[in-house]
Amino acid sequence: MKKFFLISIVFVLIEIAMFIIIGNWLGVLSTLLLILLASVLGVAITKKQGLKSLQNIRDSINRGEPPGYAMVDAFLVFLAGVLFLLPGFISDLIAFTMALPWTRQLYKPMIVEWIRKRMENNQVIIIRR
Repeated sequence: MKKFFLISIVFVLIEIAMFIIIGNWLGVLSTLLLILLASVLGVAITKKQGLKSLQNIRDSINRGEPPGYAMVDAFLVFLAGVLFLLPGFISDLIAFTMALPWTRQLYKPMIVEWIRKRMENNQVIIIRR
């Protein structure tokens, strides 16, 4: 928990520094408009990709296959949506890489490995109804 808190503080400080640097370079109004544009564009991309991810989950279930990778996609798109709501250039850049399908592939192996380790340590519980 301490590690997460420290990373969060450092991330916020870097975001503030980026605001200052880009604000000095472009001006305050241009910087704010750029952040607003990135958020609006990001939310539109996230909505489209989120709906596609939900459809992929449904298709997997209808074929009788486990929707594991489709669930990971949906999680990454959701996380991208959360990051788009945070003001900042770095969070928007990370969110774009999570929202776009061809760059989302970079995160999948990390998420799958993280889940696999948790399941091996009995830290993940799967409930079937």
